[in-house]
Amino acid sequence: MANSWGRRLAARFRRVILYRLIMPVLRAKYPPEYTARSVLVGLLIAMTPTVGVQMPIVFLCWLVIRSINRQWDFNVVIAMLWTWVTNVFTLAPIYYVFLVTGRIMLGSAGDLTGYSAFAAHLQEALTTDAGIVESLWVYTISLFEIWGIPMFIGSIPWAILCSWLGYRWSLRLINRFRNRRRERAAARRKLRENH
Repeated sequence: MANSWGRRLAARFRRVILYRLIMPVLRAKYPPEYTARSVLVGLLIAMTPTVGVQMPIVFLCWLVIRSINRQWDFNVVIAMLWTWVTNVFTLAPIYYVFLVTGRIMLGSAGDLTGYSAFAAHLQEALTTDAGIVESLWVYTISLFEIWGIPMFIGSIPWAILCSWLGYRWSLRLINRFRNRRRERAAARRKLRENH
């Protein structure tokens, strides 16, 4: 029974990833680089300890980039979708990796607690009885007070690495998808011409 539930959850998770993250990238009518930049920006923001305010941050980045240099423009909707990589299910493990990385980078690896203690502390910090805006503020302050600079510092290499890998992967995926589509269209045309 539990195994069946797990399979259904995994299938649903794969479906969400396919239809919410990958299909918008493949169906975008923009140049591949434009769409890949969207994935880059989304992952860059997603891989920071800013869950809850990531989509507004992406929107602000989009406004700034458009005003500075239109050549760096990206699809703001696709970028916002890719911030969903950090969500309720992935938040604790990703933030723990940030914390561990940050403490190692700052030379205080001996201060590490176990993952279960971290996850319990994070859950406690996220539990607040307030409105949306107020709870986001309380959440951000709590994160900073509890884990502070190490978590934010530790997110930097992961944000850079994941966004760069996301850019390369999505660019390759889009180009491959479009090439296959062109090849199929050419094959259909050739088939019609032969009949």
